Amino acid sequence: MAQPNGFDDARAFWDERFAAPEYIFGREPNRFLVSQAGWFGAGTRVLDIATGEGRNAVWLAQRGCHVTGIDISPKAIEKAHRLAAESAVEVRFEVEDVLKRDWVPDAFDAVVTIFIQFAAPAARKAVFDGMQRTLRPGGVIVLQGYTPRQLEYRTGGPPRADHMYTEPMLREAFPGWEILHLAEHEDVLNEGTKHVGRSALIDLVARKAR
Repeated sequence: MAQPNGFDDARAFWDERFAAPEYIFGREPNRFLVSQAGWFGAGTRVLDIATGEGRNAVWLAQRGCHVTGIDISPKAIEKAHRLAAESAVEVRFEVEDVLKRDWVPDAFDAVVTIFIQFAAPAARKAVFDGMQRTLRPGGVIVLQGYTPRQLEYRTGGPPRADHMYTEPMLREAFPGWEILHLAEHEDVLNEGTKHVGRSALIDLVARKAR
């Protein structure tokens, strides 16, 4: 039976991909995340969901953030530890299925969620609700994902429209939040071997009510 995230065995699926010797999404941080550097000062407590090989978590740690990076794939976490060691930073990496996470309330100042479009709508709602719960009042979510138009480009992401994001869907997902930035756009990505080429993107920065 398929799991709620749309994969029969998510850990096996991602382990197979992350077993490649190269960093399949690259070693450099996501450009949109870097553009939001002002949210990530020294001492900021950050949760990086689906951290993968650790590129974004390492960049956050280099800025002095206290970073927890979670991913379902042990292979990914092995590579993330290696990248952190090579970069001489400390990150708390954990092998964890985000769909089963115990979301500790008010535990983080920021949540980073870059291309986590493995979740079907019902599971996605549970993850978004958990992210909101684990953020302190006034904390921010920084998100980048794909819009349904990405199915035309096929330069990354799952081939499923219901896994993609739209502006109305994200506004509905974070009711009562201050939407600081929300925009659909297109750009050319060059992130490793899996996010390469013209892409249909959506960016969100939202702040939890105080």
